[in-house]
Amino acid sequence: MAHPFSLTRRTVFRAAAVAAGVAAVPTLLPDVPAKAARTVRVPGTRAKAVAGAAARAVEADFPIGYVGVTWSGPQRGAGIRLLGQDGNRGAWTALRPTCVAGADADGPASSGRVSVLVPADGSAGYELRFPDGATDTRSTAIDTVNGPAVERAVTTTTGQFLGIDYITRAGWGADESLRFKADGSENSPQTYYPAQTLTVHHTAGANGDADPAATIRAYYHLHAIENDWGDIGYHFLIDEAGRVYEGRYSGTDGMPAHDADGKMVTAFHAAGFNSGNVGIALLGTFTDQPPTPETRQSLTRLLAALSKYHGFDPQAAVTFVNPVNGVTKDVQTISGHRDWLVTDCPGATLYDGLPALRADVAAARPENRARSL
Repeated sequence: MAHPFSLTRRTVFRAAAVAAGVAAVPTLLPDVPAKAARTVRVPGTRAKAVAGAAARAVEADFPIGYVGVTWSGPQRGAGIRLLGQDGNRGAWTALRPTCVAGADADGPASSGRVSVLVPADGSAGYELRFPDGATDTRSTAIDTVNGPAVERAVTTTTGQFLGIDYITRAGWGADESLRFKADGSENSPQTYYPAQTLTVHHTAGANGDADPAATIRAYYHLHAIENDWGDIGYHFLIDEAGRVYEGRYSGTDGMPAHDADGKMVTAFHAAGFNSGNVGIALLGTFTDQPPTPETRQSLTRLLAALSKYHGFDPQAAVTFVNPVNGVTKDVQTISGHRDWLVTDCPGATLYDGLPALRADVAAARPENRARSL
């Protein structure tokens, strides 16, 4: 006799798939007994956090893959210089803010808290400089590749949602313990609301990333621990090869970013406007260059599937109403991060391409594809 919970999950997902007009049979919800858990080995994340750290070198006893930097105050004027394993100092480079963080999922729209993740390529250390007026400065050396391997029991590392193949949290190596405080309580328990809008981001990181999963683990640590959000801030991420990754934890029903009733889990990507707002981040920086064709295609397909599932018109203007605090915002159904907050995200090139993206998403919806045949 099938477990009643399993039957309910399959029934709910089939109903969602029919409503979306696409075939969707995720790995976690087949019409066969669930897969047995298997053990995978992923590198454990190592991190060294330092308060302040301007005007002095910070070193770690492991090769630094990334440096997470946070501060409050002006966004521009911060810089970093990496220290090589041979003792040489690199050139100063400007820090591109990833986002402006709120105190919590629906906190102030502009708290002035800046968060940046910098690829460090195995450096021995780094030096920082902050803008005049910056306060509460903090940096963290992160290694998500060379740490001791951790064994984790998983049922699957890939799945399918509304016809979209994706890499699960287990697939990119999420350490679920980061979601919990020292006392065992969850830092940011999941809350769910009907989706209203779709927001596009870039991570403002390196282009040509050779190990996107390692980078996502670094963002996860930065967001969950250093930003104190309790999880990664986005619902989905897409790399330059077009691979889609599950972001924010949303339960065990096999529907990424949603609960079994199709409501969206609140994440942490647009402070003050998170509940009901789906966040999709493209790995890389798109200030002067566009996303790769593979990324653009995956973004279009994901936005089309989500807009169909939630009954959105991809080319409409809407009034977003935060279900938690009643704050409103007039935006496009598919917006860029800068439409919500003062930020460069998602980069000028990507942002300028949003009108064409909306048109392509509308054309990619299943009913429009059928009419074009």
